Amino acid sequence: MSPCYSTCLRKTDRWKTEAKTCTNSLSSVLAHVCKRNCAESVVLTSRHTQPYGSVQTCYNEQKEWRGPFCFIQAADPQLGLMKTWREGDCDGGGDEWTDEVQLTQQAVEAVNKLSPRPKFMVLCGDLVHAMPSTQYREGQERDLKVALRGTDPSIPLVFVSGNHDLGNTPTPETVAQFCNAWGDDYFSFWVGGVLCLVLNSQLFFDASACPDLRDAQEAWLEGQLQRASQGPGVTPKHVLVFQHIPLYLKTPDEEDDYFNLQTATRQSLLGRFKRAGVKAVFSGHYHRNAGGLHNGLDMVVSSAIGCQLGEDTHGVRVVVVTADQVIHRYHSLEQLSGRGMDEDLRKLLQA
Repeated sequence: MSPCYSTCLRKTDRWKTEAKTCTNSLSSVLAHVCKRNCAESVVLTSRHTQPYGSVQTCYNEQKEWRGPFCFIQAADPQLGLMKTWREGDCDGGGDEWTDEVQLTQQAVEAVNKLSPRPKFMVLCGDLVHAMPSTQYREGQERDLKVALRGTDPSIPLVFVSGNHDLGNTPTPETVAQFCNAWGDDYFSFWVGGVLCLVLNSQLFFDASACPDLRDAQEAWLEGQLQRASQGPGVTPKHVLVFQHIPLYLKTPDEEDDYFNLQTATRQSLLGRFKRAGVKAVFSGHYHRNAGGLHNGLDMVVSSAIGCQLGEDTHGVRVVVVTADQVIHRYHSLEQLSGRGMDEDLRKLLQA
């Protein structure tokens, strides 16, 4: 084990923050992610600590707008799904995940070559296919961490929990397992004047086995949204949300489905997000590209690094943030590896 030292912000019971120097136990898999210049890193407001040091915490001016930047949104590497999907046994944990490891490595290599360098890369859930405490879980998590080891140290990694990471009906134990392996299941961070909220969407979908955890996230989220819209201090240039399950796939009034949030929850979150000025919600889960823009809020559903359930190709989404807009486009791994991001997006970063 290699120690990784970082300054972390910990939430107190009264929703204030206190500086705390912490030692994050970090395997050699991602230890390098923390070893970089603090001036170039992301400000994390974590509820506890990020054991992987994936989003470095530094006291700099990341709450101030610094000009256009880009980041990468990816989803569903889901090690183990491709073989089980081919064999029609998706309830199984998946005893083979070589394909997903290779695709994840290809994504990492493509992202590393981008110029300008992305400010961070976020993986929006279903990191592995095996459910908590099942046979292949440990091996899949281990091999995903190895695949991510190649990420350039200047590109922080942000991990979002999905239903396969927590279980379709999460429990306090499965949430704790995720937090121990990947970091907090919900937290916020600032980058370049933009406030980012990472949410545990499984607590919106089915929290019947952990209602206290749902209530805690709800209270925390309400505080974050209130401060974003009317709180004292710096006003964010944009507010972005990252979660696994989409609010909707095509339209806010669509019927409930396995791949979206239930209508009552969806409408409540839409109203709260719009009042707080949220610009976009980024998600995965669907293994296809979908989403839409409604009343100024962009619901972005990205297809997978891993198994495709539709006509899309394995890929990631390049997101460019300007003073006025959040522009995004899905790139296949082949395209991103060979040509990089589209030229019109690159030009926006040079403005």
